[in-house]
Amino acid sequence: MKTLGIVGGIGPESTVDYYRSLIQLWRDQTKDGSAPSILLNSIDLKKWLHMLAANELTAATAYASEEMQKLARAGADVGLFASNTPHIVFGELQRRSTIPLISIVEATREAAEELGLRRLGLFGVRFTMQGRFYPDVFSKAGIALVVPNESEQAYIHDKYINELLKGMFLPETRERLLVIAERLAKQEQVQGLILAGTELPLILRDASCSIPFLDTAQIHVKAALRRLLS
Repeated sequence: MKTLGIVGGIGPESTVDYYRSLIQLWRDQTKDGSAPSILLNSIDLKKWLHMLAANELTAATAYASEEMQKLARAGADVGLFASNTPHIVFGELQRRSTIPLISIVEATREAAEELGLRRLGLFGVRFTMQGRFYPDVFSKAGIALVVPNESEQAYIHDKYINELLKGMFLPETRERLLVIAERLAKQEQVQGLILAGTELPLILRDASCSIPFLDTAQIHVKAALRRLLS
């Protein structure tokens, strides 16, 4: 059996969701009473966010790379970062890694292609919405991405950092996020919305919206499970 190495803790709530989902999906598919082999390294969220806010990408890359290497040395055969933000520097992380890494961005692009979606909204923290790592991957498949306007981005980032990452999922925040999603659907003609922050599904997973959500956490988990079972 292959062993999956997960660098988590960025943030903790979604890391728990990853673990639970992996166990459940494994049971659903194998139906033999077994469980996947998983190694988890929960890292310092505050340290990670400080590096990103200060644009210290070289230090962030070194930090994330070493944390993944700890899992490789412990016996992981394949790895993933249970978060979107490490994918800002994913190319370099993969180059430094001694084990293959599963990209949440590439897995989500494949899911969008399977659904035939060509124009998508993008929610996440500011680093994600303003970064190039999603557009660069999706443009290769001819998929256009639309981000919220400046004030909406500020709202989403603030609620993500100050509520969702702390395990606070408030109904008023959920409603405002849905209002923004519906605006993108109506005014920007997006066909779906990428929840490019692994805490976002925890507040929006069961929400009703006129467009489908691409739950990057669940997409990533399914990609990992395919790799483990291959």
